[in-house]
Amino acid sequence: MPSLRTQRIRELLKREIGEILRRELPVHEAGLISVNDVEVSGDLQSAKVFVSVLGSADQQKQAVRLMSEGRTRVQSQIGRSLFLKYTPVLSFVMDDSIEKGNRVLQIIDELEQTDPASGSA
Repeated sequence: MPSLRTQRIRELLKREIGEILRRELPVHEAGLISVNDVEVSGDLQSAKVFVSVLGSADQQKQAVRLMSEGRTRVQSQIGRSLFLKYTPVLSFVMDDSIEKGNRVLQIIDELEQTDPASGSA
């Protein structure tokens, strides 16, 4: 279980990185990017940023490219805005859990619509 300090840093990073990405990356090029979670290493020197992109396949590819190209710029802005001993080295990871969850809900809705009589017996 992560410590309270680690949890606070994760939440701070999640909020700050989300704001930076919203400011820096144009929606028409990269789609709507949301930071789902941040996983921080025990020594707080590296962090995995789990992001999802709402948009077309081209926008998703563009978002991945722009995030990887702008990683050092995001890190430097994090270093200026958060007062941490070390600024974590960021790595961006596409998180498709929201898409998978939506697909499961869609399948459940389809099953309920196709077989409404099976529930009453």
